[in-house]
Amino acid sequence: MNKLRAASLLLLAPAFAPFAAQAAQATSTLVVSATVLNSCVVLPSTLLFGNVSSAANTDATATIAVTCTLGTSYNVGLDAGAGASATTSDRKMTSLATDTLNYALYSNAGRTTNWGASVGVDTVAGTGNGLVQNLTVYGRVPSGQTTTPAGAYTDTVNITVEY
Repeated sequence: MNKLRAASLLLLAPAFAPFAAQAAQATSTLVVSATVLNSCVVLPSTLLFGNVSSAANTDATATIAVTCTLGTSYNVGLDAGAGASATTSDRKMTSLATDTLNYALYSNAGRTTNWGASVGVDTVAGTGNGLVQNLTVYGRVPSGQTTTPAGAYTDTVNITVEY
């Protein structure tokens, strides 16, 4: 019986032995999400005609830098400006004395396509590529404005990017 008891104790010994330290681990997942919104930024240069004469057309150009999110469709419109009674096809710069000087803005180098503010009619359309896209504004002060007094003339045209 002594031998049986000794054998029993040997079999039970591992159950009473201290447990060895074991590393534990729990796992899960972290969900990461974001929504990229359509966006556009516009940055124009200045359209400078310089000195004009009534004897000949005076042409000048400016650049509108448009940056839109990749794949974003956009339309760039130019309003009539601040000149009294101006329209997008008959813009007017004004002097300090409220005299006016007619000018026009076009979307093509031949200066035959008016650049206005009606989407689908006279705006410039594009699709963003995430980089700066330069659009050229072609301006013209037409000749023949012989009754316009000498002086400095300015106007402010609002640019609208619809996307």
